[in-house]
Amino acid sequence: MQNQSSSLPALTLGAIGVVFGDIGTSVLYTVKEIFATGHVQFTHHNVYGVLSLIFWTLTLIVSLKYVVLVLRADNNGEGGLVAMLTLASRAVADRPKLRHGMLLVGIFGTCLFYGDGVITPAITVLGAMEGLEVVSPQFKAYVIPLTLLVLFALFFVQKTGTAGIGKFFGPVMMLWFLAIAALGLLHIAQHPEILWALSPHYAWGFSLHNPGITFIILGAVVLCVTGGEALYADMGHFGKRPIRVAWFSIAMPALTLNYFGQGALLLAQPEAVKNPFFYLAPEWAALPLVGLATAAAVIASQALISGAFSVTKQVIQLGFLPRLQVRHTSAYDKGQIYIPFVNWALFALIVLAVGLFRSSGNLAAAYGIAVTTDMLITTVLTFFVIRYAWKRPLMLCITATGVFFTVDVLFWASNLLKLLHGGWFPLVIAGVVFLLMVTWRDGRARLGAAMQDSALELQAFLDALFLAPPTRVPGTAVFLTSKEALVPNALLHNLKHNKVLHAQNVFVTVRSHEVPWVAMDKRLEVRSLGHGCWSVIVHYGFKNDYDLPRALALLEGAGVALTLNPMATSYFVSRDIVVPTLGKGMALWREKLFAQMHRSARTAAEFMNLPSNAVVELGSKVEI
Repeated sequence: MQNQSSSLPALTLGAIGVVFGDIGTSVLYTVKEIFATGHVQFTHHNVYGVLSLIFWTLTLIVSLKYVVLVLRADNNGEGGLVAMLTLASRAVADRPKLRHGMLLVGIFGTCLFYGDGVITPAITVLGAMEGLEVVSPQFKAYVIPLTLLVLFALFFVQKTGTAGIGKFFGPVMMLWFLAIAALGLLHIAQHPEILWALSPHYAWGFSLHNPGITFIILGAVVLCVTGGEALYADMGHFGKRPIRVAWFSIAMPALTLNYFGQGALLLAQPEAVKNPFFYLAPEWAALPLVGLATAAAVIASQALISGAFSVTKQVIQLGFLPRLQVRHTSAYDKGQIYIPFVNWALFALIVLAVGLFRSSGNLAAAYGIAVTTDMLITTVLTFFVIRYAWKRPLMLCITATGVFFTVDVLFWASNLLKLLHGGWFPLVIAGVVFLLMVTWRDGRARLGAAMQDSALELQAFLDALFLAPPTRVPGTAVFLTSKEALVPNALLHNLKHNKVLHAQNVFVTVRSHEVPWVAMDKRLEVRSLGHGCWSVIVHYGFKNDYDLPRALALLEGAGVALTLNPMATSYFVSRDIVVPTLGKGMALWREKLFAQMHRSARTAAEFMNLPSNAVVELGSKVEI
């Protein structure tokens, strides 16, 4: 969560550096792509209409929907689609079918984030590098190699963390917004009449006279709001007020000035439509502008990469992905993490995207579907939050979200026209990730059911065991179990092979909750089972870091007659081998996929941060 001790100016500058990188670099390609469709006849009236559409899209989608409405839907101070999803699903907990459907839709929206995480770095860095063609046509051959080099360097440094360079994000993006505002003002001053396009009647008139063309170009107009989701996703880092201040005082004015500057330039030099953003700059400033644009594109990409790491960690803890290796790259900021598999999988897909599409114009065809689908899902979830969590009247809820829903549907439907021209790419990525997520969730449910069918009730087993107790040895044994009332397989194997029981036995169940954070004073539930045995339930939110030894250390202050000496404590973990079988469960190919994912997952010992020299793994085969 945000640092409460930080001042508003510091948090606002931080928000400028992290939150607005994606939407801030949309000026590189939005106007160019609208006119590149070939559907808009190049007239002064049409330029006014297009600029008015851009301005009012920014106003409706970002200013009103995200900044005014959606930022109110915080989940214990956290934002983002996962936080919104858990907030909405809890609000309809008494409607199981609705909740199940909502979870699937929300998780698919999360999967689309990975598609966006591939397209955004590719299109922003490529769009920045294409400025070299404006400097000199001879540079065209170097655009793709330099793009891939910059992206490789960006992904390579992820393992070292971004704390060192992160402090420059705010100042660099502030310089970027000042630069694009100044470039826009330079051309607005030459054609101030362009500001008449601020009036909504130009957007309305353009749409009425050209309804078919308007519908088609909405798929390009929406590029101006890509990155709007970041305002909500990063709320936990900076808070609502700094994000709102940064948007209304810096980001939106700068974007508006630049878009209108590009419009003024096109009125004077229609040939600049090839790349209106870079033609804004005087000849002497073109190369420095390419450098600044590249830096801004890298920062925008960094925000998406960091977001992919954060979302993956949250989804793992909600039980939709197997345990992956998560490294912390900062000793001070828990939110700075690095997930090697996600990092290099994203890079491989980005290289594929650059190789397939080869220009920001072609990538723009792939861009938009993932973004607009996420926007639509956010609007739907917002309705359920304000209706069922906030208990607002039905008509107020319909009114508050109905306008945004209609606008989102129009943008989404327009982007469907790009499906065969590249829109399929992020959808395929999202579809594969969604398949993996639901397979993991369903597989875990089948595995849990199979183990429960053959499991024994813990209290009854212990009562029977102590009628003729085995040999007790000094020390403490900690057994991890998925169900607190059942006997863990590790205990049965230990009794079978070693024929001893420790002096103290702790049966630990870890529960993940649909809240971002669980406080330390609510971390543990402890119940005595008698005979030196205890049942402990450990609670975590989806943003908490799992550290079982640290959690169990809280037992000493919980009034429990149980002490854990780290030098005399052993952790017994079951390592189950999944055996796919034909039956009433999932399709056999999905069971085989789950078995492979289960084998590849990090062990519970690694995920729970257990000391490696104190872990005993005991395996068993489980048929699903």
